[in-house]
Amino acid sequence: SVIRRNVLESPAWYTAYTPYQPEISQGRLEALINFQTMVEDLTGLAVAGASMLDESTAAAEAMSLARRASAAARRGANTFVVDADVLPQTLDVVRTRALPQGVRVVVQDLTDPLPDDAFGVLAQYPGASGAIRDLRALVEAAHAAGAFVVVAADLLALTLLTPPGELGADIAVGSTQRFGVPLGFGGPHAGYLSIRPGLERQLPGRLVGVSVDAEGASAYRLALQTREQHIRREKATSNICTAQVLLAVIASMYAVYHG
Repeated sequence: SVIRRNVLESPAWYTAYTPYQPEISQGRLEALINFQTMVEDLTGLAVAGASMLDESTAAAEAMSLARRASAAARRGANTFVVDADVLPQTLDVVRTRALPQGVRVVVQDLTDPLPDDAFGVLAQYPGASGAIRDLRALVEAAHAAGAFVVVAADLLALTLLTPPGELGADIAVGSTQRFGVPLGFGGPHAGYLSIRPGLERQLPGRLVGVSVDAEGASAYRLALQTREQHIRREKATSNICTAQVLLAVIASMYAVYHG
């Protein structure tokens, strides 16, 4: 009730968007830094964005990222492998995004050998069935072939499970719904996407960073914006130029409130 009253119902917070004017938005930007730090800590990866539209969209963005940046894709690989135990809505969105890109989507049990032309693999962790698998062998096989590993992880479960980053994953995606946001008949919920070091300039969506103001004090602002649509236009890393900031702030406040 504290978070609902002071964040969700407060006009000062009530927007889904990241602020373009950092001079008047330091509080909101600090709250988003908290969200990014929470995701980075739980996924065990270096950098997280300031939320995505939902888990399914984040998975589709991760597929596009892998196609841009993986060694296998640079060699011409054109297949994205999806865990047979993935959430059905995630598979639907990945297939929809893959179609105009000309990407072949293969759904298989991840204990089976990967196709020779795979540039990325999406694993659900835990699976839609509830199964929890050690993904290290999959990660090793994918990396040997130059492919990226994307782990769609339940963020709350990562308080107990080994983080994707420690398993060797390149990208982690998922939903933050379980951090204080109602189911709402399927949404809206803030998605997340985090990456290993070296992929920062390939990250889709918004990223809040720490800078220094004219007086030498620490200040928050949107970082690496040359990746984005409003600057790079058709050369941007992604079509996404929005977020679920209100729900991301609620998720991070929920995590802070509960220690």
